[in-house]
Amino acid sequence: MSKEPNTVFIGRKPVMNYVLAVITLFGSGETKQITLKARGQAITTAVDVAEITRRRFMESLKVEKVIIDTEEISMEEGGTRAVSTMEIILSKSS
Repeated sequence: MSKEPNTVFIGRKPVMNYVLAVITLFGSGETKQITLKARGQAITTAVDVAEITRRRFMESLKVEKVIIDTEEISMEEGGTRAVSTMEIILSKSS
């Protein structure tokens, strides 16, 4: 589990692993909002997770907000590199 509550960090695992994580978080109590966070190539996986969860498993789920940004990442060789980031905030309507 991440240090940030109600946040799923998207990486290289299969899409359904993250879908299950979202469903589990929403199913465990008082959770009304979950944030999916992704960087770089994982952004497409984050979009897939949001859409699969919303269309197949939890039709009452809504995309509350999408935040896109760019982070400067320090490279070992020196210098920095720009990496795109995305946060998708999902909310469950009652």
